[in-house]
Amino acid sequence: MDLNETAMFVKVVQVGSFSAAARQLQLPTSTVSTRVARLEQRLGTTLLQRTTRRLHLTEAGKTYFEHAVLGLGHLHEAEAAVSATKALPQGKLKITAPADLGDNLLGELVQQVQAVYPALELELLLTDRYVDLIAEGVDVAIRTGELQDSSLIAKSLGDIQWAAFASADYLAQAPALREPQDLIQHRCIQFSPMGRESWTLQQVGGSMTIPLSGKTMVNSIGVVHAMASNSQGVALLPTYICKTALADKRLQRVLPAWQGRKDPLHLVYPQQRYMPPKLRAFIDLAHTILSVSFQDAQIA
Repeated sequence: MDLNETAMFVKVVQVGSFSAAARQLQLPTSTVSTRVARLEQRLGTTLLQRTTRRLHLTEAGKTYFEHAVLGLGHLHEAEAAVSATKALPQGKLKITAPADLGDNLLGELVQQVQAVYPALELELLLTDRYVDLIAEGVDVAIRTGELQDSSLIAKSLGDIQWAAFASADYLAQAPALREPQDLIQHRCIQFSPMGRESWTLQQVGGSMTIPLSGKTMVNSIGVVHAMASNSQGVALLPTYICKTALADKRLQRVLPAWQGRKDPLHLVYPQQRYMPPKLRAFIDLAHTILSVSFQDAQIA
């Protein structure tokens, strides 16, 4: 099927002659006549009866014209719709992120994205399980740690820095805490995915592993943060989630010369030849917002 032949036939019928159609299409009259003749040959029927003074549609020509003009109209509407989506980010965007990360950062991110792009509809899937983006129809993921799937595109947001924190009330009644070895005498609230037996702290020039067997273990970083804020012990926490608690004095940094591990943070999305405007807009804005958030959260 050659849609150019169909489009030329429709134009001839609409304007009433081959010459007028040729002028509007900016083509030689012979080209338009030849294309319509090819269409009739392919269909195996006469569509137009030509006389020296005017054109007449045959019964087959009337039927073909009625369907063809509708079909071409739908194609123009489809192209216009796609062109509109290229100009304005809109539609639903599905995003996944670790549950605890979402609790602390995604609320602000969503608010800013929707303020800039009000036609975007955001659906958040906050979970600690691995999400197969393509199989589950997810547009973009925010992921921590080393990436496993090399078929996805990843955009770095920086690193999540871990450090030791405790409340002033806890420290006031606890043993002195000047060196990592002093942690052995403290109630340490462990985030179990980081390891169940020890903490490893680093500084310029070396690292130290402190055994912590028999202490409190929790698998939710939000609960660890809450327990530390409520004076229940010392916790290794990502610095970004402690920003507010530091500002209102519920937590303070301990062992400031030492820090825990760094976890890389990425925006991850499937490779695609033509990226939808809604995804491009979200990635660009999320990268700016989250990168600044993590940079601001780094504590000297």
